[in-house]
Amino acid sequence: MGVYQGNPTVHNLDAMIFGVSFFRQLKTKNRYSATSVDQLPHHLAAILMFGHALRLPIPDIDHTDYMLIMGANPVVSNGSIMTAPNVKNRLKAIQARGGKFITIDPRFTETSKIADRHLFIRPGTDALLLLAMLNTLFAKDLVTCGHLHEYVEQLDEISVLVKDYPPEAVAEETGISADEIKLLVKEFCAAEKSVLYARIGVSLHEFGSLVNWLVNLFNTLTGNLDTEGGAMFTTPAIDMIGRKKPSSIKHARYHTRVSQYPETISEFPVAALAEEILTPGKGQIKAMIIAAGNPLLSTPNNDQLEKAFKGLEFVLSVDFYINETSRHADIILPPPSPLERAHYDLVFNHLAVRNYARYSHALFEKAEGSLSEAEIYQELAYLMAPDGITEKAKAWAKLKFMKTFKAEGFLAKGIKKGPYAQPKSQNNRDLSFKQLAKLEHGMDLGPLQPRFPEGILTENGKIQLAPKEFVADLARLQLKFPTKVDDSTARQKHSFLLIGRRDPRTCNSWLHNSYRMVKGKNRCTALIHPEDATALGITPGQAVKVTSRVGALELAVAISDEIMPGVISIPHGWGHGKTNTRLDIANSHAGVSVNQLTDEKLVDALSGNAALNGVPVEVTVI
Repeated sequence: MGVYQGNPTVHNLDAMIFGVSFFRQLKTKNRYSATSVDQLPHHLAAILMFGHALRLPIPDIDHTDYMLIMGANPVVSNGSIMTAPNVKNRLKAIQARGGKFITIDPRFTETSKIADRHLFIRPGTDALLLLAMLNTLFAKDLVTCGHLHEYVEQLDEISVLVKDYPPEAVAEETGISADEIKLLVKEFCAAEKSVLYARIGVSLHEFGSLVNWLVNLFNTLTGNLDTEGGAMFTTPAIDMIGRKKPSSIKHARYHTRVSQYPETISEFPVAALAEEILTPGKGQIKAMIIAAGNPLLSTPNNDQLEKAFKGLEFVLSVDFYINETSRHADIILPPPSPLERAHYDLVFNHLAVRNYARYSHALFEKAEGSLSEAEIYQELAYLMAPDGITEKAKAWAKLKFMKTFKAEGFLAKGIKKGPYAQPKSQNNRDLSFKQLAKLEHGMDLGPLQPRFPEGILTENGKIQLAPKEFVADLARLQLKFPTKVDDSTARQKHSFLLIGRRDPRTCNSWLHNSYRMVKGKNRCTALIHPEDATALGITPGQAVKVTSRVGALELAVAISDEIMPGVISIPHGWGHGKTNTRLDIANSHAGVSVNQLTDEKLVDALSGNAALNGVPVEVTVI
């Protein structure tokens, strides 16, 4: 049996508490989620450097003077692993107080339009840029770890690792001049408070884990880790990390059956899911449980996964939509809508730019006869209890559990154990769940505060600057980008590197179910540079065929100098025309699925995270 949990799971209190418990009861290692088409490299870097998957550095955007943004578009995403309401005004506030922020991206994004400066970078070369920036730190004697100087290891090793990457050696490959690289480092170090922030654009390529390690390194070696205005760590009211050091590093403890991809935080990369279903033999997945997810549209090579799902013996979906994945289900168990359930952010309070707590009551009573996710998962757990337990014992345990263990009780216990529960606690707060539940707008718990060295959860209590996994992966980077590069073959046959993009109106594809949000002009287009359009003889709106190793699709072209030459951008989350299952989607532009092009064999080797950016494709005129 396999399990896939979609992104909405972490936005759902009942699913987080009861769903996770149920999936653990299944005792299967075949656990997959949207994490491995998103932020898994962030977690791996946090595990190996700081000791825990949720020890994720968050930009202290409200206090920084200089913000460098790589592969992120917070004006559209509203901050991603940087939960930041009204992020556009927060960015403008940096400029208002005399600071600046700069974007580095293959596309001139919505965030770039209000930035002080934008630099184009060739997809997949972010690690080279960061190595050159680190090289410059050492060459200019700018390295400082600030208050963490006594709590870092392997600093001398880093200087050796980056010595072969001066800015001049990477300029051609990245598309950023050596002088510009040196200026970035100079400005960053000259500012009183600086932070480097990188997100999904750099996570979703072949060297996503390597890049996230290098981002953390750069913030650390400039003295901007765990300091005001730099990359800091949250102090949530319910701390899912705790102070205990993990018993083991949750990475590569076991591997997938076919391609030997590593496990990370008890999950396998979803890029391996199709082959684990299609490949016969011991351990072959024959059944799937899907929770609030649509992997047939949102994961690489979805045509192959579609084929795989057709051969499954059983599929259960916990979802209130019929979508491209749940239409394959034998049984659909629909939970209440978001407005019919209470909520508390267990995960995203660990990722916010300010410490904050809020309990949201359900706006409406759930429909008569419907079951909450707590009830759905507990009923499933009851029905799948071991045979050795008598029916009477199971019934008693179920009744007792459902009466005594509710989400509210979990929250009350979590807050009571948290840092704000006692008088004279941090920020002089005295917080309880009963008190929080009365506050319509929640409680502001203050700005981010330094957490290290106490918050370092590695075995020896020190930040690991050069984990062996990352050091070894530099050899793979060198093979991909040798010192001498023959660029003459890069553009043969009108070859492009594919990247994705978010659409502001559809909230990371969540609102594709709303006709109001998808109607109007066609936003599922292939964005290319005027130079490439001229070379191909393409005019705006003309249809092209885009082909990769695994598939092909046809769509209209949009031409703009907001994209780097040699790069093509297609938004993710579209492609509903294959099924017409979504609300009124037949009357709107259904678009195409970019994951007909993405390659399940193109992954970040360290984590197995899907490489959805930097995919080689060819473009031909129809």
